[in-house]
Amino acid sequence: METAVNVRTAASQPPQPDPHVRAVSLPQLKLYSRFKSAEIDVKTLRKVLRAALPLCQSHALDADQPLMTVPEIEITLISDADIAQVHADFLDDPTATDVITFHHGEILISPETAERQRKVHGSKSLNQELALYGVHGLMHLGGWDDHDPGEAAEMAAKQEAVLAQALEKVPLA
Repeated sequence: METAVNVRTAASQPPQPDPHVRAVSLPQLKLYSRFKSAEIDVKTLRKVLRAALPLCQSHALDADQPLMTVPEIEITLISDADIAQVHADFLDDPTATDVITFHHGEILISPETAERQRKVHGSKSLNQELALYGVHGLMHLGGWDDHDPGEAAEMAAKQEAVLAQALEKVPLA
């Protein structure tokens, strides 16, 4: 009989937060396009990346990664010429690239590179390739690095899974 009383008493107590687990809020995600293309569905792409955000957070390497701490993430679609300039300025490489991620929460994506690479990655559309690049940038903010082949393979598998789950919630054309 005491057990039942104790269970009811314990059940009526609010759960106590685990002092070892830090509460995580979702950063505000903004998506802008400085690249004009009728094929790019910015509104739906924004929804896909917002659906992917908590999934990417669940794969962050630890709670101190920018993905877990920045209040805002800004993703901007820019031309190959613009991304090549940023690539040269910050990474000493004057070539166009697909994605550049800054730890303060800024992600730059080139739709021109995405269009060239989408067939290699098996993406059905430019929008799907752009969503993949957005998830890739979010994974970088979660602490993942694709310079080591082993970590790159693990990162790729996780980002493909995240993208598939996000696309189940928000289909892309």
